[in-house]
Amino acid sequence: MEIGIGFWIGFFAFVIIMLALDLFVFHKKDHIPSIKESLLWSAFWIGLAILFNIGVYFVLGQTAALEFFTAYLVEESLSIDNLFVFILIFSFFKIEPEYQHKVLFWGIIGAIVMRAIFIFAGVALLNRFDWIMYVFGAFLLYTGVKMLVDHKETSDFNPNDNFVIKTFRKLMPVTDDRSSHTFFTKINGKTYATTYFLALLFIEASDLVFAVDSIPAVLSVSKDVFIVYTSNIFAILGLRSLYFALSGIMQYFRFLKLALAGILTFIGFKMCINEFTHEMGYQFHISNIVSLSVIVGLLTLSILASVLIKEKK
Repeated sequence: MEIGIGFWIGFFAFVIIMLALDLFVFHKKDHIPSIKESLLWSAFWIGLAILFNIGVYFVLGQTAALEFFTAYLVEESLSIDNLFVFILIFSFFKIEPEYQHKVLFWGIIGAIVMRAIFIFAGVALLNRFDWIMYVFGAFLLYTGVKMLVDHKETSDFNPNDNFVIKTFRKLMPVTDDRSSHTFFTKINGKTYATTYFLALLFIEASDLVFAVDSIPAVLSVSKDVFIVYTSNIFAILGLRSLYFALSGIMQYFRFLKLALAGILTFIGFKMCINEFTHEMGYQFHISNIVSLSVIVGLLTLSILASVLIKEKK
């Protein structure tokens, strides 16, 4: 069944309504979300994704439903890496926990727009140039291996060295005054950006970098724009709640990065080998069922290893 304009309108209307309810009703007042509250919200967003997946199954069929679920899981697992960066960003800019939700909310608005551009461009390239699959695959292989061997210390993290932040500071004055808890403030009649906006700007820049990894990975699952985009957005919508639920215990999942590196490497290999066997006319093909098994297996092993293997002091 072909995806008509009505599906797109309905999905965007749903996203707008949920974001409006989130900002103006459920999180109207700034507060520090408890772990219990964050876990309940995470379950809520995951539940919505599952309900949507069931709808995809009945409307678009079993294959589309499997593609959505696999793509959602790929995006959700790779998004975990964002959580480490969020922790570092908020710590560096000294953003109080009660105001982090607002920063992440507007970060998601930007992510929704950027992901649309990346996904439509990526699908268009794949449909026109088959060899792009090799480029995406090789890039994911490189990223996975780099993540595996990269051991940068968190003390080296300095957003002020980022090109986007340095350029913005040249274009607009920035104040360290956070008393207004807004993105912009006026001082002596002059408009200044605050560190809240710098944190938002760096989150948007980091999401742009993460999208370069995650979009090719999801495109290895499906080339259907509707499936790829909706799975991405559902994963992003639940990312804030997941951040507040896991931010206090992320440091204990020390093997998680190894699992993410393994997932990227596997997906890069899958993209290259599937494209090669297709061109050669061979029957061999790494299915989405295999991909799903590998992703779940690596994440489970990394969590179990983090819990069972004691860290050496």
